[in-house]
Amino acid sequence: MAENKKYNKDPKINNNKDSNKPKPKFNIYWVYGAIAVLFIGLQFFSISPKAEEISMQDFERNMLKNGDVAKIVVVNKDRANIYIKQDRLDDAKYKDAGENAFSRAPKDGPHFYFTIGSMEYFEKWLNEAQETYLDGEYIEVSYKTQPNYLRDLAGWLFPIVIIVAIWLFIFRRMSKGGGAPGGNNIFSVGKSKAQLFDKESSTVKVNFTDVAGLEEAKVEVREIVDFLKTPKKYTDLGGKIPKGVLLVGPPGTGKTLMAKAVAGEANVPFFSMSGSDFVEMFVGVGASRVRDLFKQAKEKAPCIIFIDEIDAIGRARGRNANYGSNDERENTLNQLLTEMDGFANNVGVIIMAATNRADILDKALMRAGRFDRQIHLELPDINERKDIFKVHLKPIKLETNLDVDFLSKQTPGFSGADIANICNESALIAARKDKKVVERQDFLDAVDRIVGGLERKTKIITKEEKKTIAFHEAGHATVSWLLEHAHPLVKVTIIPRGRALGAAWYLPEERQITTREQLLDEMCSALGGRVAEELIFGKISTGAMNDLEKITKQAYAMIAYFGMSEKVGHVSFYDSSGQSDMAFTKPYSEKTAELIDKEVKDLIEEAYKRSFDLLKKNQAGLTKLADILLEREVIFSEDLEKIFGKRPWKTMHEREEEAKKEIKEKQSKKEQEELKAKAEISKEESVKEEPEVDVDKEIE
Repeated sequence: MAENKKYNKDPKINNNKDSNKPKPKFNIYWVYGAIAVLFIGLQFFSISPKAEEISMQDFERNMLKNGDVAKIVVVNKDRANIYIKQDRLDDAKYKDAGENAFSRAPKDGPHFYFTIGSMEYFEKWLNEAQETYLDGEYIEVSYKTQPNYLRDLAGWLFPIVIIVAIWLFIFRRMSKGGGAPGGNNIFSVGKSKAQLFDKESSTVKVNFTDVAGLEEAKVEVREIVDFLKTPKKYTDLGGKIPKGVLLVGPPGTGKTLMAKAVAGEANVPFFSMSGSDFVEMFVGVGASRVRDLFKQAKEKAPCIIFIDEIDAIGRARGRNANYGSNDERENTLNQLLTEMDGFANNVGVIIMAATNRADILDKALMRAGRFDRQIHLELPDINERKDIFKVHLKPIKLETNLDVDFLSKQTPGFSGADIANICNESALIAARKDKKVVERQDFLDAVDRIVGGLERKTKIITKEEKKTIAFHEAGHATVSWLLEHAHPLVKVTIIPRGRALGAAWYLPEERQITTREQLLDEMCSALGGRVAEELIFGKISTGAMNDLEKITKQAYAMIAYFGMSEKVGHVSFYDSSGQSDMAFTKPYSEKTAELIDKEVKDLIEEAYKRSFDLLKKNQAGLTKLADILLEREVIFSEDLEKIFGKRPWKTMHEREEEAKKEIKEKQSKKEQEELKAKAEISKEESVKEEPEVDVDKEIE
């Protein structure tokens, strides 16, 4: 085994790894850099002969004093080139000058040079030196202006290079990520920002098995994928492939997760982007991005386009009075409508979109031919919540025999995102308590944490306030326990959570429709806290504000929306289209408004009186329950059952079990009847198959 880990010395084998590495791409800037380096090198390493630099003192002592200088040429007033007489060049001191062939001076000169600091000082010094050493014989001095082309060229090129470099730096910062479609490049502002997932670059690992529940929605979404995989199966019968699918549902129900599953399952390109990606401050950018998106999609067809939160651009036109006729959002929507079902034909391009506000979308967007199908993703029921829990509990270390059915029953009205949050929060709570596994109580604490908020045990509450809170919560619990249609209680606590000083947890029934009696019982239960305060203390507090807000909205809905008032009548002033948001007047008269207000007030007063009579009749049990709550701070449904007895009405779970039992009995009875019928049919067929006997022939 150790030999397999040794490095293989075969270069062919070892080069395979290097060949897999991406090779650097050719860049034109490399050529520019090589030319610049070559140009600079020629300046520093020129092969032409060069003069040797000396000092003015050496020039005076060794050359001027001996009369070896033929002439001096001052170049550009800063350099003095020295020419030695030809007959003196054979001297040893000049012959050995410049041992390096690249630096040896030319024969015609200049042979040496020195730098001049000041022309006035140089001329004065030269005159004095010549009078001292040459006895009236003056050396020829000439002045020459020699242009330095490299320096001049750099002088006017350098600022341009600096400006270009700054511009390129700013341009690259602005165009960071601009290489991809829809980057921040100022020149690609109209490009689509859609992210492409295909076979080569797909990183989506989600499939339909990761989406728990939503079986009906998965059937339709699978059919969309099948349309793109085998379109001939449908077109041969004369059918047309749907152009658009709209996923509608409350937040957290799995709309985006369903789209990820489609991206993971489909073997076709998948474009994903948000509706807000089309919105930009520049005029016409949104429409340009729509055009570019569909242009890319047509090139990749068959493919799927997914637009998340399409209500950002699909809002009904003319709904917002603050925008004029040239609203950028409306232009983007118009372009989207044209691309989806306009004059051009988009064969093989299916648009998927998701929103939780389908009521505000434009009617032209929702018509057949654009979004042909609407798939509703509702909040999961108890069985779907069980499946969702199983998916999210896989990575968590659980205690043995954890009841998943119990968890699904404790989370009515929770979405898939809420359940995922509960599973994560329970693991964090267990880790905070240094546990090795996540237990059932950790899940209950997680539900309490998410629903009610974090416990605030250090909050200072006076004894009188604590007693008031205890009777308030006990009033809620008592009324809900004694009324048939009120939600059954799970737990009551007077430990402050979040902004609430007390909280009660109920297990609501998962109803599809709600009757007037059920709504009235819920109103009485909500008023139980205020009634208990008045009954016990003779005064009321501000603790019932949330309860009063809830029942007021519910009462107005009963009268104005649900038509549950005899005096107002069977009318509804609810506008599902949302047009009432733009209206300046109410859809009813002032007289009707007064009647609605009076009916709401009477309805609430009736519920209040009913709760008061109920608590006064059971005041002893209310007081006993409040005392237990003050002592333990938390009570459960078992405590109410000990005080008030078991509820005479069947729970939702019991009714479900009975319904399931009846269905099973009917199925078994039906199966028995079918078996009996099959047995009779087979008996009749066997009789028919028996050979007929001719009696006369047998006698003969």
